[in-house]
Amino acid sequence: MQRKHKLAAIALAFSAFTAGIAGTAFAQTIAPAPASAWPERAITLVVPFAPGASADALGRLLAQELSASLGKPVVVENRPGAGGATGLISVAKSPPDGYMLGMGATGAITINPNIPDAPPLDPLKQLTPIAKLADIPLLMVASPKSGFRNPRQVIDAAKARPDTLAYGSTGINTAQHLSGELFNQQAGTKLVHAPYRGSAPAVNDVLAGTTPLAIVDLTSAYQHVKAGTLVPIGVTTASRSIAAPEIATLAEGGMTGYAAGAWMGLFAPAGLPPALATRLTKEVQAILARPEIQARVLQLGAEPAYLDNVAFRSFIASESQQWKTLIATLPPAAK
Repeated sequence: MQRKHKLAAIALAFSAFTAGIAGTAFAQTIAPAPASAWPERAITLVVPFAPGASADALGRLLAQELSASLGKPVVVENRPGAGGATGLISVAKSPPDGYMLGMGATGAITINPNIPDAPPLDPLKQLTPIAKLADIPLLMVASPKSGFRNPRQVIDAAKARPDTLAYGSTGINTAQHLSGELFNQQAGTKLVHAPYRGSAPAVNDVLAGTTPLAIVDLTSAYQHVKAGTLVPIGVTTASRSIAAPEIATLAEGGMTGYAAGAWMGLFAPAGLPPALATRLTKEVQAILARPEIQARVLQLGAEPAYLDNVAFRSFIASESQQWKTLIATLPPAAK
């Protein structure tokens, strides 16, 4: 009987020992790798826009350079939808281990959260800002048939014909749309918003003269400006574009204090270990500091505008407040 008890005790002890080993092994498989070991496998970079867009090209450039500097593939995955929010929601739901990153832009990050019924994304709670990458200059353009050459002429015509003069944009509640509403607010005009599905169709209608004005990204319009088939009224940013320094700002054209723009940045899920956030922001800084990369960003119609993760978070909060204030003043028909 004693022998049976001894054997049972030994068996129990062995079982506990092996269970402990198994538990330790299991814990090791689910525990996140230390920051010093990251990355150990491929990284996915979600670009929340369709292939071929300037944001897509910027994402692919960043993925290529991060692949080289990190020593592991960074694979671009396009997940367009909801003005860039769909892809970022998938990033927010992924594990915060550095293997899923996402590109984010003005609309999804600082505009949508201030709009009722917007996609369910709270960027500063659900995402970790890594770095601001670039500014995307926006440009108000006119059809040569309109006779407009500067902001003053647009303002005078809009005041003479309230609620009749239209401007095209890339869609409701985009940076392009709200830049036009900011124009209305500051100039005391009532330009009518004409939403399009992207910059290209808006530009096409201005070229045809069926829409007198549009606010679009510089990339979509600049070739036509250089060809003389579109008239530049002014860039929306506070200072002139590096890519098109000959085009004056709207502020220079009489819209004193006017400033609005678009930008792109890099994000990770909330809860990313601080060491990984720091590592990533430094990698981006090193990439954007290289003159050849800056030249390639400019070729894409964007402007290098690096901010580290701390400064980027503050920038987002400030931008969000600016758009929130503007949106609150818009009439229901303009939202």
